[in-house]
Amino acid sequence: MEIEYIPLEFLKPYDKNAKIHTSKQIQEIANSIESFGFNDPIGIWHDTIVEGHGRYEAAKLIGMKEVPCIKLDQLTDEQRKAYTLVHNQTTLSSGFDCDILNDELISIQNIDMSDFGFDLSFLEEDEEQENKENERERTNKAYNLELFDENDAAGFFQMPIIKNDNVIPDDLLGMNYMLSSDNKEVGIHMYVDDYQFERLWNDPDKYLDVMREYQCVFSPDFSLYMDMPMAMKIWNVYRSRMLGNYWQRNGIKVIPTVSWAEEETFSFAFDGIPEESIVTVSTIGVKQNPYALSVWKAGMDAMIEHIKPSVILVYGGKLDYDYGDIKVRYYDNKVTERMKATKEVT
Repeated sequence: MEIEYIPLEFLKPYDKNAKIHTSKQIQEIANSIESFGFNDPIGIWHDTIVEGHGRYEAAKLIGMKEVPCIKLDQLTDEQRKAYTLVHNQTTLSSGFDCDILNDELISIQNIDMSDFGFDLSFLEEDEEQENKENERERTNKAYNLELFDENDAAGFFQMPIIKNDNVIPDDLLGMNYMLSSDNKEVGIHMYVDDYQFERLWNDPDKYLDVMREYQCVFSPDFSLYMDMPMAMKIWNVYRSRMLGNYWQRNGIKVIPTVSWAEEETFSFAFDGIPEESIVTVSTIGVKQNPYALSVWKAGMDAMIEHIKPSVILVYGGKLDYDYGDIKVRYYDNKVTERMKATKEVT
């Protein structure tokens, strides 16, 4: 077969061509010709186009004066009609291997293949998926989800478990002094304002080396105010258990801080603490308020029934409460003691 260059004006489209070429497809063919050349001659029978109507229209669109053609005059009129249909049918009858196609499209970096009718939406989907994965990673970090192990949790609310380390500190130091104190033969308590240990939640790894130097660390006393939404109370108990659990896994001895509010909180406030553990509670703010004292005593009853602690470390002074046979160790509230000492000096 010989290729001849024939002026477009001498070519005649077959008036019964069954193949439909949309304006979008013709533009894509034109883009291909402009990018890569006219590399597929038009088949003609005398002066009538047999195959290549789309290329003919694209050539007109971009202002070509002549196009490469091959003559198919050896065909009969019936063969010419049949070949027109067969050529269009065979080009449509099979698709692409999608995996190979996508790999090839990804490897083409400097040519916009969408100009030629290829669907590149899968690339946007991959980018969207990557963005979703990055967003999930940010979410995990914000909520410390990567710290949680469902196999190391207990109760309906999946409170992380703080195991019993069987340690009783000689004395206590507030966590706000742990960076500056030279005395490491003490435990670190978390009976301070919440903002002091929010930094521990926001960056659980930051103080690991510092806390390892002390005898033990209490888990944070995230507040459970009576007027808080229940969801927030559950969240604060969870955060206390989660940090204590994580610190233990990093070689720090931890004593779980137990706190509660109204009776409804008893359904989750003691989860994640094995029976016969050493636990710590606070009596700060309870003594002078009869209602608060009644709530504290009810919660202590429920805690003892649920956990059956071997030792209770009480921070803040004694209350009129019968702990039965449970060993109790009291620690003074150093802030209150310093305030009393100041008043006496004054």
